[in-house]
Amino acid sequence: MPATSALLIGLSAVMVAIKDGEPHVLVTRRPSGEEALPFGPFDPVNHRTFDLSLRGWVREQTGFELGYVEQLYTFGDKDRETPEATVVDAPPNAHVISVGYLALTPEEKPVAANFEARWRSWYQYFPWEDHRSGRPALIDAEIAPRLKTWAAGNEPRAERARIAFGLDGARWIEERVLERYELLYEAGLVAECARDAGLPEAGIRLGAAMTSDHRRILATGLSRLRSKIKYRPVVFELVPERFTLSELQRGVEGILGLQLHTQNFRRALEKTRLVTGTGQMEPSTGGRPAELFTYKRHPSGGFAAPGLATPRKSPD
Repeated sequence: MPATSALLIGLSAVMVAIKDGEPHVLVTRRPSGEEALPFGPFDPVNHRTFDLSLRGWVREQTGFELGYVEQLYTFGDKDRETPEATVVDAPPNAHVISVGYLALTPEEKPVAANFEARWRSWYQYFPWEDHRSGRPALIDAEIAPRLKTWAAGNEPRAERARIAFGLDGARWIEERVLERYELLYEAGLVAECARDAGLPEAGIRLGAAMTSDHRRILATGLSRLRSKIKYRPVVFELVPERFTLSELQRGVEGILGLQLHTQNFRRALEKTRLVTGTGQMEPSTGGRPAELFTYKRHPSGGFAAPGLATPRKSPD
């Protein structure tokens, strides 16, 4: 009979917070020195669902009480590297299936002292994704030439690169975070590819590497969030109870990695009736005091409410 391997289920959390308009994710450091997403085993003895298990070990390891949580995807490719996670008594041939979750919090709380974790900007892992100050020079100076060399003589590859990275006049589509990362992995341009293949690292370092396939899981979370804020009001899970419209816009811009047209954004926001003024003013805005607003939650719990229009600011 063919040899069998143990099947273990782990839970990975893409935990997102926004601070001063900058999106951050909570990452841990593994014994190897690589960074990772918070990761823990599913505990079927003490928790009857994945969701409860996730909330339980996150609470124990970080002191966080998770609010908004949704399942992203199940990552179970046969050849994925077993994550360096706390899986008790895991046999050496264990195959780990990781169920990824997206968790949103309105406050970047400090983590417990006994848990080696920190908040980092997600653009440290995906520097080509931040277009708030214009198209990153990294794309045309480093990424595009290497992708064109990789795709030379192969039209399907060239077309994938053109669409994913907005090359040769193609429009940049911000939701394609996962597609771009997977293309760079396939082309051998991220450190994880060389590590997984046992090869020397490429001569260019495109963003910070993560253990196992955690950067792929993180890219999945970014793609989901960038898409979802346009059709569900999940962005309000990332802002404090009271906020100015400028703070809300900076948060949306941080998530999308784009600069928005302020007047059009506010006109579209007004039509949704998602926010209501409090009559209170925020004096520390650096100029004329701005009114504080709150999210007007839909009676259904928010799921029937619309998302936000994201009108881009035209290039100067």
